[in-house]
Amino acid sequence: MEAAGGVVLQVGLPPREGGYCGGEAVSGWVGLQLDVPSPLRALRLRAAGQASAAWKEAAGGGGGGRGEPAAPHPGTRLQAHAVYLDLRQTLLGKEEARSQEGDEGLILLEAGKHEFPFSFQLPQQPLATSFTGKYGSIQYFVEAILERPMASTQSVKREFQVISHIDVNSPLLLTPARQCQEKMVGCWFFTSGPVSLSAKIERKGYCNGEAIPIYAEIENCSSRLIVPKAAIFQTQTYLASGKTKTFRQMVANVRGNHVASGSTDTWNGKTLKIPPVTPSILDCCIIRVDYSLAVYIHIPGAKKLMLELPLVIGTIPCTAFASRNSSLVSQFSVDMSWLALTMPEHPEAPPNYADIVSEEEFSRHVTAYPAPVDCDEQQLCCPLFAYIQEFRFQPPPLYSEIDPHPTEVEDSQPVSIMA
Repeated sequence: MEAAGGVVLQVGLPPREGGYCGGEAVSGWVGLQLDVPSPLRALRLRAAGQASAAWKEAAGGGGGGRGEPAAPHPGTRLQAHAVYLDLRQTLLGKEEARSQEGDEGLILLEAGKHEFPFSFQLPQQPLATSFTGKYGSIQYFVEAILERPMASTQSVKREFQVISHIDVNSPLLLTPARQCQEKMVGCWFFTSGPVSLSAKIERKGYCNGEAIPIYAEIENCSSRLIVPKAAIFQTQTYLASGKTKTFRQMVANVRGNHVASGSTDTWNGKTLKIPPVTPSILDCCIIRVDYSLAVYIHIPGAKKLMLELPLVIGTIPCTAFASRNSSLVSQFSVDMSWLALTMPEHPEAPPNYADIVSEEEFSRHVTAYPAPVDCDEQQLCCPLFAYIQEFRFQPPPLYSEIDPHPTEVEDSQPVSIMA
């Protein structure tokens, strides 16, 4: 919001969680508050987005050899720009610019509050994610420009966030990462033994708020007490005039237990949570933001032993577990599809017991039960669970090796007699 000469100019954008993506529409309004009726030439809107990097070259930059660009002098300012968005609209007035002389094209607005809606579409190609770093930034903004006669041009900006989505479900980011390294502890001939470290993560892609399970094995064969640690590092790389500038910072860390001499330690999924950070920026020509997971061992009196595993901070969470489950279910359904082909559409019911047991056989196995006792409907004479439905047919008789209904042996069958 900006006020000058009784005129208040502001830009309004609705809140947008997560930011805008390439190809989406950005809508808002420009507000104009006038204390008294005022003549205006035009009210224009500009939407811009660019990446910029700049720093001063320090002494000892090097370069300038054959086939290489000449090294800049110490103190030289290096800078670079990349444009992603440049749109212009006229909300009030004529498209062409008018000279400040004369009253041609003036518009008289009454006192009060006026609102002018606007809408524009972002380019379809991927846009670099909004970012502010040590030596540069990637910014997108909407600027309202008010032109008045006999007055300086008045403008106000409103920044909006753009994000370039990274899907961590891509095969490259779902692959695990592993490294191992060993270091001798000591000086010259006075070595005390090696310290070995191996570390692994299940995948390379994670999102903000996720916890990274770390699997590591630490073996301390030295005579010193060591401490294993893990940290997430952010590396910012800037490019300008053929030169690069890097800035590295730690964004999260975790500490393990001390490992005594001659001992080992194992991390079975020790977690390190990712804080809210900018997603990885991999598609900007002058600014790059990378992440890495460092697992290292602090050794007193010696240089630490460090492993760095590549890490990509994405925006679309991993659904590999769900997709893996669904693929297993679909595979199981395919494997069992043959069963449906062999089953009839309307399966037959099993035979009734009465149909296969004779009345004589049934009467021999029927147990006489006493007549039921009449009970009051309001009060049961025994617990409710004691009332069991009586089955009409009893279980089949016990199995016996003696056939109760033997069949006659035909004369034609041979009979052997044992003496």
